[in-house]
Amino acid sequence: MIRSREDLQNAKRIIIKAGTGVVSTPDGFPCLSRMSTIVEHAAELVRNGKEVIIVTSGAVGVGKKILKKQALLKHTVLDVLSAKESNVEIEEMEGVSEGTQRVSYNSACAAAGQLGLMSLYSLMFNQLEVQSSQLLVTAFDFTSPERRKNIQFVISQLLAHGIVPLINENDAVSARQGYAIHDNSFADNDSLASLVSVEMNAQLLILLTDVDGVYDKPPSDPDSVKIDIFRSNQSSNDVEIGEKSTQGRGGMGAKIDAALNAVKGGVQAVVIASGYDSSSIGKVVSGENQGTIFLQEDETNDDSLLLDESNEIPSKLSTPSKEVPMTDVDVVAIAELMAEQARSESRNLQLLSSDERRNILSAVADAIKSNEKEILKVNAIDVANAEKANLTGPILKRLSLTSEKIDTLYKGIKSIANQDEPIGKLLDRTEIADKLILDKTSCPIGVLLVIFESRPDCLPQIAALALRSGNGLLLKGGKEAEHSNILLHKIIVDTVEKVSNGKVSKGVIGLITSRASIPTLLKLDQYIDLVIPRGSGEMVQNIKENTKIPVMGHAEGVCHVYVDSDADLNKALRIVIDSKTDYPSGCNAVETLLLHSSTVESNVADNLIRALRIAGVTIHAGEKAISAGICDPPAVENFKYEYGDLAITIELVDDVNEAINHIHKYGSGHTESIITENNNTAELFLKTVDAACVFHNASTRFADGFRFGLGAEVGISTGRIHARGPVGIEGLMTTKWQIRSTNENGHVVSGFVGETPEFKYTHKKLI
Repeated sequence: MIRSREDLQNAKRIIIKAGTGVVSTPDGFPCLSRMSTIVEHAAELVRNGKEVIIVTSGAVGVGKKILKKQALLKHTVLDVLSAKESNVEIEEMEGVSEGTQRVSYNSACAAAGQLGLMSLYSLMFNQLEVQSSQLLVTAFDFTSPERRKNIQFVISQLLAHGIVPLINENDAVSARQGYAIHDNSFADNDSLASLVSVEMNAQLLILLTDVDGVYDKPPSDPDSVKIDIFRSNQSSNDVEIGEKSTQGRGGMGAKIDAALNAVKGGVQAVVIASGYDSSSIGKVVSGENQGTIFLQEDETNDDSLLLDESNEIPSKLSTPSKEVPMTDVDVVAIAELMAEQARSESRNLQLLSSDERRNILSAVADAIKSNEKEILKVNAIDVANAEKANLTGPILKRLSLTSEKIDTLYKGIKSIANQDEPIGKLLDRTEIADKLILDKTSCPIGVLLVIFESRPDCLPQIAALALRSGNGLLLKGGKEAEHSNILLHKIIVDTVEKVSNGKVSKGVIGLITSRASIPTLLKLDQYIDLVIPRGSGEMVQNIKENTKIPVMGHAEGVCHVYVDSDADLNKALRIVIDSKTDYPSGCNAVETLLLHSSTVESNVADNLIRALRIAGVTIHAGEKAISAGICDPPAVENFKYEYGDLAITIELVDDVNEAINHIHKYGSGHTESIITENNNTAELFLKTVDAACVFHNASTRFADGFRFGLGAEVGISTGRIHARGPVGIEGLMTTKWQIRSTNENGHVVSGFVGETPEFKYTHKKLI
């Protein structure tokens, strides 16, 4: 969040508005020096990883020179000498008022000047090896939701490919009538820049003008003072506006209103600065005291911070940023845009060779490893925020990243990169008839929406699986991990775009930061093919009830370990302690320990309980365990409970069948384990227990995609359809049927019927 000038260097998406007075000379010619300065700064920002949009004026001024020259060439010397100046500029329009003629003439000027203006920009950017693209817009483009969505999509695509969009009002069509959007009046390119910055969720808008900022009085007044900071709760009435320049339509009042509208619309900062100063843009972006900065209303309500930016302003990076306010239309449009991008880029991803996708993943792993210090630093901010918010121990443990976790991510992603090619794998081949072969092959599901909890290490795991399997991906992580998720997402998508040489853009993996977008995304079944929620059973059920998209549920992990009468004590001690204490907040940690009643007399129960207490585990118990005297009251009220911490419930059962019935009644279908030396009992348990993962003499913590050799997992599915258990690449694939005919005239169904059919079905299995 931008709260002071020093934060401006963190702005990712920047819009620069260059007015007529900046890009043109007073006599209407393009000002090449100022234009080249803007282009050089924009190109430098792009090379530094920023996204830059330029809203430019000047077409009318350039066009006037062109039309005036053409008029002089058209008329004879006598005509020119005898004609009025206005008659040289404006051809008489019979039956049309003089004012309308002037508007129409300006439209003609715009039509004549636009090409020349954009050609200059294009030539300058090309010299710096940066591509630019022109977009001309009118009022109707912003009043139509479909057109607004299309503008957002087009600009996002250009930015994703490192192209600088050059935006201007299409004066030749609109007759310079401006806009009317959101109950506000927009009548110039300052307002257009404000509107575009809000529509595109820009962090910084720079309005270049002919003065070096906003003054409390006209700058010509010797008593005037430049205003350093302007807050969103102020208005243009707070300053005395002088006469506007003769060039362009917008004066300082229009610029102030545009800046305030942008900030109130969610743009984090706007700076009004001099376009005549060749260093303005660089100084603004680097955080120097240049121009007047507009910021959102100060939440501290400490007026002392508004007086002088030299005051030491406490860092607020540790404070969770407010979500950018958006209208319902904005939320829908942005959600659809992200889903559309994920769909289109997933198809580009699938066009890459297996080696290309493998190289991308290997580079992602290296990038995460090389950025370990920065990742841990940012993660510490999330952890500090969580501690201030009094979040519980299990959440903090899931939220915290460590060098060990980064190393596990590195190894896991490398493992995924080296797995066999999942796309186009031949699963089945049948000869339908002579020279007619049917193949069943693997293919990506399409676009995945994964909603996960406060574990930031989930993000790169899920992203790696999606990239290897050719799936587009939309991610919504927990707000607790906001800073970590944003950094990890940036590292991954930047690497994808760079290593693929732009064949796959950043849009292949979208990170959703607004919770308000979720209901919209759940309705986009035309773009999203599978939803994978990782969280509570209540959350999973709520998502299932509010979407038509298939849901692969990853709910609670109420896991059990059953210690049989034939269990080996040493094995039991190792397995139970590991299942509970290795990572207590993991969904595969044991929550209930079921003990065969004979373990009370054999002292196995006592040894296990003593070991758990020594390990710091809090013991809860059922009525049978309390009655047997091995645990203290009170009895638990609900066996179906996930502690996610160093706590466990203990209960006694009379045999393996009672243990199985208990698991079916209170378990979540995640992971169950039996400890026994009796193979018959073990096989009965393995075959009968209805869960995604069922183990014999092994810790429940083995229920993990990395430990299963899958590299990673998008989650552990507790459902029964499509995929179950840790879901790796295979669970993200579906099938495609392909028929190939090598018959000279092809094959038709009618050729298989009749008294003398041309073909006969053979249905011979070839694979």
